[in-house]
Amino acid sequence: MSGNDYGAALKPGERAPASYAASAVASRGREHTEPECPTRSPFQRDRDRVIHSTPFRRLLHKTQVFVFHEGDHYRTRLTHSLEVAQIARTIARQLRLDEDLAEALALAHDLGHPPFGHAGERALDGIMADYGGFDHNAQSLKIVMRLERKYRGFDGLNLTWETLEGLAKHNGPIIDERDNAVGKVARLLHPWRSLQLEQHASAEAQVAALADDIAYVSHDTDDGLRAGLLQMRDLKQAPFAGGIAERVFAGGDDLEDSRAIYELTRAMITGMISDCVAETRRRLASLAPGTPEDIRLAGGPAVAFSEPVGADIRNLKAYLFERVYRHDRVMRVMGDAELVVVDLFQRYLTEPALLPEAWQFAVRARQGRRLARLVADFVAGMTDRLAIAEHRRLFDATPELR
Repeated sequence: MSGNDYGAALKPGERAPASYAASAVASRGREHTEPECPTRSPFQRDRDRVIHSTPFRRLLHKTQVFVFHEGDHYRTRLTHSLEVAQIARTIARQLRLDEDLAEALALAHDLGHPPFGHAGERALDGIMADYGGFDHNAQSLKIVMRLERKYRGFDGLNLTWETLEGLAKHNGPIIDERDNAVGKVARLLHPWRSLQLEQHASAEAQVAALADDIAYVSHDTDDGLRAGLLQMRDLKQAPFAGGIAERVFAGGDDLEDSRAIYELTRAMITGMISDCVAETRRRLASLAPGTPEDIRLAGGPAVAFSEPVGADIRNLKAYLFERVYRHDRVMRVMGDAELVVVDLFQRYLTEPALLPEAWQFAVRARQGRRLARLVADFVAGMTDRLAIAEHRRLFDATPELR
């Protein structure tokens, strides 16, 4: 890679990457050999391929918590992914890691989510139980390795080993052979190379995973407040957010609702980032890693929240689960959304001729498990609005999802 100058010089104010940061120069490469890009590092190229992919664009109309037509200001999978990327870059910069790899992983981590968020995933996992189940993390990996078809020389996006590793281990090492994700990932990687699933991922991948947590607990709190599912006065009793809410209103409850909500969520994000950076620096000082491999071989995660804040965040997730994700209004809509996904899957499975023309060639060569997996890939790729439109086309009655 001597012909590239992307690592040759630092701009004023920049710091050299840490010795334990992932290195684009020393990347383990791609499944399919390609000429190097003269203007971008391999990780920058990965990031750009994700952004320009069709599945990334579809995230605009995929549910985070609220279905797209419930309001213009709620998060979607796309805006969530952008927020995760911003947080990941911030943390990576503080820790002198490769920001481009952290950003690429943040932008790609939800590519495999089906329509209607976790409701769609539950529906697909249930109906695919006899065919290996469905996991959105494994589906993200499948998309970037096989399903996206736009390049002349290969299927997928042909991302670097480091980006694939981070996607596969978004939730940490995969060591339980009974876990469906192991089989799914292993089948995707054959006959290329191992992603060392039993090891921890790079520090950049760990940063992207924690950035995901930071983004969704803060913006789901924001969306829950704006939707009226949470009340600011009640939130003062919530884990982690409660103390921040008390400080926001220390001068009185005279802030406009929208300003109060923003003050709360921005302080939550800042607090979680600051804690993560401080705790990770403490762990790195103790671990003293000299190479990226030292991070992978560590006995535990190198990037983490402190124990008190980590416990608070886990409790806040439980709080949100009870009051937002399991709220009667959300459950009613998501219950109907699951029925839409199940209906579509069953109809396409029994009548595959209803699939789009572009999928018909693949349909002819498949039956049983392989056909079910193909149908699951198609349904998982749908946006909320396409799923609703297709259901209206194929069935006499479609839930309003409101």
